[in-house]
Amino acid sequence: MNFSLRLAAATLLLAGAVGGSAVAQPAPPPSSGPPPQAAPYPPPVPQRDDQFSAEELIDAGHRFFGGLSRSLALIVQKAGSQWGLPNGYILGEEAGGALVGGLRYGDGTLYTKNAGDRRVFWEGPTIGFDAGADGARTMMLVYNLPRTEAIFDRFGGIDGSAYFVGGLGMTALTANDIVLVPIRTGVGLRLGANLGYLKFTSRPTWNPF
Repeated sequence: MNFSLRLAAATLLLAGAVGGSAVAQPAPPPSSGPPPQAAPYPPPVPQRDDQFSAEELIDAGHRFFGGLSRSLALIVQKAGSQWGLPNGYILGEEAGGALVGGLRYGDGTLYTKNAGDRRVFWEGPTIGFDAGADGARTMMLVYNLPRTEAIFDRFGGIDGSAYFVGGLGMTALTANDIVLVPIRTGVGLRLGANLGYLKFTSRPTWNPF
């Protein structure tokens, strides 16, 4: 018996026990005042000037990926339901390979609304039960970025954040309250890559650590 059926049965038993011992009370007279008003819904949180709307992200991603608009929209909505609206995003390309343990390298441009754009590079080790090589175009949504220089950090994966739909894959990484959500497409979306971390630098380097 599932939880809902057990809860309903317990409620009926409790009502019967109380009804058998309680004295019936007369119904209160109808109120002559106005009917109670329903509590209003809280107003939606307004979009800040430094944040990107879902429509802006989908439009940028559509031009970058060259298609997959519906899948991208679903992933952007999924990310937005968990982390809200980003105040930056990265468009770039990356390549990686693995045989249980692997490496990933990429480069792209960080876009913001009021702090300018910046070239960024990333690299990092991956672990997991996967093998092979892949190359992918990558769009990363950036949440809670206080300044562009704060992107240069190590971001570790958030457990349980992998989400795949229609040829696109989403994961999430975090460091110092900043959340990155890489959205990848390309040859081979390796789930094992979700267990590593990414280090962002202002210059390319072969050192993933």
